[in-house]
Amino acid sequence: MDRLAKRQVVGSAALVAFVAAATAILSPARVVAEVMHLADHPVYLAGVIVFLYLVRPLFAWPTMPLSAFVGFVLGFEYGFPVALMGALVTCLIPYRFARRAGEQGGMFGWLGDSGRQIIEVTGETRGVLAARLSPVPADPVSYGAGFAGVSTRPFVVGTFVGEIPWVLVEVLAGASMRSLSLSGLSIDALPQLVALFGAMAVLVMAGPAYRHVTGRPESS
Repeated sequence: MDRLAKRQVVGSAALVAFVAAATAILSPARVVAEVMHLADHPVYLAGVIVFLYLVRPLFAWPTMPLSAFVGFVLGFEYGFPVALMGALVTCLIPYRFARRAGEQGGMFGWLGDSGRQIIEVTGETRGVLAARLSPVPADPVSYGAGFAGVSTRPFVVGTFVGEIPWVLVEVLAGASMRSLSLSGLSIDALPQLVALFGAMAVLVMAGPAYRHVTGRPESS
């Protein structure tokens, strides 16, 4: 292992340890509970929402609690577009970090080579879209796309479209809690929704995978 790869391994291990400690001390549920009282103060609330989406990657929080929080305080009509844009912005941060880290080579370069092999089969936009529809956490997808050198536009398009069904469900759940009603959406349906979105991801990947296996060119 060369010196660069060793530094990357040590740095990555330190980052993982920091994230694990920070997450244990400051969970998203605790943060949301602390800022819930700001629902009646729109200006402060807007600042808190922006801040939480910007720092979320640092603590490796899932995006679901933030989307549900936005739905709870803003309702579905305003919460859905805010949470969708928030999901896009918060995913761009680890993606850009991985893009720059991947250019250094070493261990990160090897990760990029592995990801590029997949992207060559699926295409950039389709690959990101399928990954977002699948039940894979947001950050591994963002880091993977960055290391693989996915261009910014395909990443943005794939992330924006792929996050729509997840954010829709999460904001609706939060907005429903506000009215003490699930508005027809049951938490028991979550496994079925995960399975449905996973099936959508498989369908998105089916065409490129079939052409790769059979060696047939993509039809125009």
